[in-house]
Amino acid sequence: MHRKMPLLAAVAALALLPAGPARAEPRGEQDEARRDLRAGNVQSLRDIERRVLPTKQGMQYLGPEYDPAAMAYRLKFIRDGRVVFVDVDARTGRVLSESR
Repeated sequence: MHRKMPLLAAVAALALLPAGPARAEPRGEQDEARRDLRAGNVQSLRDIERRVLPTKQGMQYLGPEYDPAAMAYRLKFIRDGRVVFVDVDARTGRVLSESR
């Protein structure tokens, strides 16, 4: 049951991909997050994950989403077949809410 490792490796590999050519308008949540990070408006996803992931022992991390309107990351976890969402303020790194 080592399904966690291939998923984490895939997420890590995606994080290493180049941003690609510059565009006039961001097209997706990754582009929005990069734009906000470059502007100094939010913390990096890696910094947010470094703070939150250790607090979720026993949960498998499924990945993030970014909401540019709220400037928040939603980190998705699963434990015992139940999905848990952790919403984090991307500016401060403060956990805003956690679904159970």
